[in-house]
Amino acid sequence: MRPASLVALLAACLLAAGCNMLLPRQKTSTLDSWSSFDDAKAAVDAIVPYETRRPELAARNIDPYKNSAITILSYSDVVQRFAVGAAVKAEELDRGVHECLTAGKACTGYQIELGRTDRNRIGSFWLDTFNFKREVDVRGWNFRALVLFVDDVVVYTLYGGQPVLHQEEVTRNPLGPLQSWGEAAGSALVK
Repeated sequence: MRPASLVALLAACLLAAGCNMLLPRQKTSTLDSWSSFDDAKAAVDAIVPYETRRPELAARNIDPYKNSAITILSYSDVVQRFAVGAAVKAEELDRGVHECLTAGKACTGYQIELGRTDRNRIGSFWLDTFNFKREVDVRGWNFRALVLFVDDVVVYTLYGGQPVLHQEEVTRNPLGPLQSWGEAAGSALVK
């Protein structure tokens, strides 16, 4: 078989298999010990207010010095998160939040934010390549939690987030590869 025939055969196989396997894929995730929303939720659910201490959390990898998903909150950070006006009386706050806010500098916290997002380009390879139509399938999850301490004792936990994230992004450019050129020329005229 001649080299030209081999190249033609390879090209035909790629087209038959579907060119969308040539489209880019992107993955974003926070490197941590939890691989899913449920894993992170279980870790926070295992924290018992007024019993769990900071060293116990560190042993469970809930430690900002070892886990990049965790941010240390100072007293002023905590106060900003619970900036309550005259509408809510201090007695109406959760016991742990109230004790933390009245503890001054002894009140600190951890903010946990993590997730995973996979962005896969789907659709026609040729329409995507020549910028006529780009379709992106976005799947993943995100998790946020707050852990408050008075000294080294946990007094409050709260979590939320999206256990399932699924979006489809579609961008249509009627001018294809000329679309961005036309937009750049139009913005240059405005200046």
